[in-house]
Amino acid sequence: MSTAPPKNWKSLAPAPPAGTLSFGGQSALQRLPVPPLNVTLSRLKRSLKAIAWDEAEFAASERKVDQFANGLGPELQGRLEQRRDEPGRAHWLEEWWDQLAYMGYRDSVMINVSYYYGFDAHPAHYPQTTAHRAAALTRATILFRRKLKRGELSPDATKEGPLCMDTWRWMFDCCRVPAPGSDWAVTYANYNDLGDSGHIVVFRKGRPWRVDVVADGQLLSTRDLEQQFKYIYEQGSEEYPGVGVLTSSNRDIWAKNYTLLAEDPKNAFILREIHSAAFVVSLDTEKPTNVVDFSRALWHGGIHGEMLGNRWFDKPANFVIFDNNQAGVVGEHSIMDGTPMARMCDEMVEDLHSQSFDHGTPAASALPSPQPLDWNITPDILQAIASATEEGKALINTQTMGYHLTKYGKAAIKKYGVSPDSWTQMVIQLAYYRLVGARKPGGTYEAATTRRFLKGRTETIRVVTVESEAWLSAMHDSSMDDETRRKLFTEATKIHISDAREAGKAQGIDRHLLGLRLLLRDEEKEKAEIFSDPVYTRASRWTLSTSAIWSKHFPSYGWGEVVPDGFGVAYMTGHEDCLQFTVTSRTEMPNAQFVEEIARAAEDLRALFDSNAGKSKL
Repeated sequence: MSTAPPKNWKSLAPAPPAGTLSFGGQSALQRLPVPPLNVTLSRLKRSLKAIAWDEAEFAASERKVDQFANGLGPELQGRLEQRRDEPGRAHWLEEWWDQLAYMGYRDSVMINVSYYYGFDAHPAHYPQTTAHRAAALTRATILFRRKLKRGELSPDATKEGPLCMDTWRWMFDCCRVPAPGSDWAVTYANYNDLGDSGHIVVFRKGRPWRVDVVADGQLLSTRDLEQQFKYIYEQGSEEYPGVGVLTSSNRDIWAKNYTLLAEDPKNAFILREIHSAAFVVSLDTEKPTNVVDFSRALWHGGIHGEMLGNRWFDKPANFVIFDNNQAGVVGEHSIMDGTPMARMCDEMVEDLHSQSFDHGTPAASALPSPQPLDWNITPDILQAIASATEEGKALINTQTMGYHLTKYGKAAIKKYGVSPDSWTQMVIQLAYYRLVGARKPGGTYEAATTRRFLKGRTETIRVVTVESEAWLSAMHDSSMDDETRRKLFTEATKIHISDAREAGKAQGIDRHLLGLRLLLRDEEKEKAEIFSDPVYTRASRWTLSTSAIWSKHFPSYGWGEVVPDGFGVAYMTGHEDCLQFTVTSRTEMPNAQFVEEIARAAEDLRALFDSNAGKSKL
């Protein structure tokens, strides 16, 4: 079983049939643009000024930007525009981004790449059993999968228009594959498959099981799936070697062990069963009792890694059901961003709350039992499992997490006439300022989608601006009155909204500069001093990695920090009565203190606007 990727692996996942709804607008999407060089460099200067620790430091950086603008910059811009215009190239960044951001990344995808969504409780009108919850989520997912494969899923869209659906090709029937130096993804999806075939793989106590989701040409009903899951629970008294833990290893170590595993024909068959599964379901024995334990158990295979062998971190969708009936999903981020997964899970859980959900008709004849997939475990593989377990638990135990719900939400913020997202970003900035002071060790990343363009993914919104810094300074200057502070806050949020809008138009700073830097020839690298400038480096070092999604059904969601001294801040602004924050970091970071500062900043910002009572608009 080869780990060598086909050169065209990214194109092999099929789209729904031509002319159907889901991908019907793809041909009208524009290609990702290359911004004008002078505009990007002007924005870069503004960003560097905000992050520089003093005027002399900024002046030195500004000189390097100007040197680049008058030297190598135009030549590199020409090369990038030529790459953009190459015949047959749909997206000038795609191959680079796949490699640099994800497939070439060698550390564990667990924590470093994976994200999670924790679902709210199983609707009260259902049996409150783990088998029913697993069955209902599986039924909802295979119905969604069929809708996608038939092209009946309405295209993603924002107020600005339709979004690219290309990434949906990698939701089902596929898997990331480890390989030395750089991974790839394999798909078993068939263009002619309209969603009425397939199987899933279920893990219980480390043992994988194949469960067919179709019988006699029909998707299994919730009742039939419930019986299949009951069977697995009943048979699952014995612990099995948790081969799944190998997927949590450093990617080169996993690639080596993958080759070792696949040398055995039976094991190679099981790997194909997992790779080709529509998705995987983990039936965990843990019973997390609070939102942080729930989040951690979901995200990284047990609160302290107890369930690492019951996961397959390389699958795009790994659903998890705990023994106390809590549930959620872990997502693999490499070729599919979190928004499609959020949409799917939100719609699935919402559908399950309906009394009219389509649970299907039970099969007319007896179904075959789930098929256990038992590995051939050699001493070398057993040692690899032991090492991966030790290393995985060690990584997990470097992590800590905080969680906070404010006492007000979108409804109050809108009464103040402020964008909830900009408000929340300023809360985070105020909290971080109080934690580390004015000399920030890095920048703040907020994700913006560029899916209005063909094969678009993300761009960076650089949240730290001259305007936000002026407001933060005013909040800690006793000579400033509240009216001035509100005025500066308004200026900061206007700039944030403008920057977010431009990033969504692929007119940000970071992807453009990445493209220019990658086109440097070896003999040119020393001349491009801006890319090694300390302020430039600091401004693009994401000590705060932030992003927002929305679902009323996700009481928890998050991901890991991206630098050792940073924080991951997942937030939601869609609740009427609260803002939701999950904060991740390494244990040596003051996580609890930062969460307390977020809580204090949220209250102080509300107090700032309540002191202006009687005015509904800024």
